[in-house]
Amino acid sequence: MPTLAARLPRFPWDALGPYKARALAHPGGIVDLSVGTPVDSVPAVAREALAAASDAPGYPATAGTPALRQAAAGWLARRHHVTVDPDAVLPVIGTKELIAGLPAQLGCGPGDVVVHPELAYPTYDIGARLAGATPVPADGLVSLGPQRVRLCWLNSPSNPTGRVLPAGHLRKVVQWARERGTVLASDECYIELGWEDQPVSVLDPEVSGGSHAGLLAVHSLSKRSTMAGYRAGFVTGDPELIAGLLEIRKHAGLIVPGPVQAAMTAALGDDGHADAQKARYRARRDVLRPALEAAGWAVEHSRAGLYLWAAHPGRDDWASVAALAEAGILVAPGSFYGPSGAGHIRVALTVTDERAEAAAARLAMLA
Repeated sequence: MPTLAARLPRFPWDALGPYKARALAHPGGIVDLSVGTPVDSVPAVAREALAAASDAPGYPATAGTPALRQAAAGWLARRHHVTVDPDAVLPVIGTKELIAGLPAQLGCGPGDVVVHPELAYPTYDIGARLAGATPVPADGLVSLGPQRVRLCWLNSPSNPTGRVLPAGHLRKVVQWARERGTVLASDECYIELGWEDQPVSVLDPEVSGGSHAGLLAVHSLSKRSTMAGYRAGFVTGDPELIAGLLEIRKHAGLIVPGPVQAAMTAALGDDGHADAQKARYRARRDVLRPALEAAGWAVEHSRAGLYLWAAHPGRDDWASVAALAEAGILVAPGSFYGPSGAGHIRVALTVTDERAEAAAARLAMLA
């Protein structure tokens, strides 16, 4: 019998190993722009809350504390014009865990289809495979004949492209999903990082029509609050779907640690640190984007989020990865995110100011 691992492709970032070694050999050290992992300090408000809650000998609540659920609902109302019942908020152990497990937790299996964007975070595909369902990449409103689409993923702002889906498009997808009885899950972990465009939640009444039936929105504190190491996120939306997920997660012991819940509560209640972090990312973006363009890469989309999506005329993605690795800069090839990304690279903004300036200087030499 094939193992569960046999259903999965090779972990894509393993293929970057030789290019990382080449970049590490640069006399000025590597500038790693390949992964969106935060490098700035966790905000003091979160660290202080974590420390204050650290004497936590008992089991925490899978559903989250009332204070955490209220803080998440308050943040959505305050920042994104979305009203949810705090009881329809469910904390998760980092949103990657939820994305990988959601198809199985919704009961998807052989014969079921999970639709995700053509250019997408690979975990949407992986989650479908883990459940034994069929992943189908599609950007349009697809018709798959007799196959049942059990789950459809949205991601706006997009990882990797930074594209923002307007409210009108989101509204059409909501209607399409409801007509088919499809759960529509929207990964909104970059929603606070709008640059030229302002992202909109699928739960916004302009999109949802005032009902959250059949809808889930997934939110993370990894980027907004530089809390990737805390594995802190939450999902909200349709109260019936949330109740079903809660029951499964109680049985499975999928519980966010109590001190982390306290840190999440504090971070969601404080907008000042998030605004300051966004300003840091904007400053690094303002350094890296013109440097890439001057060196011959055309930046496309990239209107929100933590990445620049770029292509160089006459080069495929791996040729760009190799050329930049020689300059001590590591980036991700676009093909990691789907076949149509093969001509592009993804450049993360998650570096220190000093490393962003170093990358710009090296790109100037390439130009």
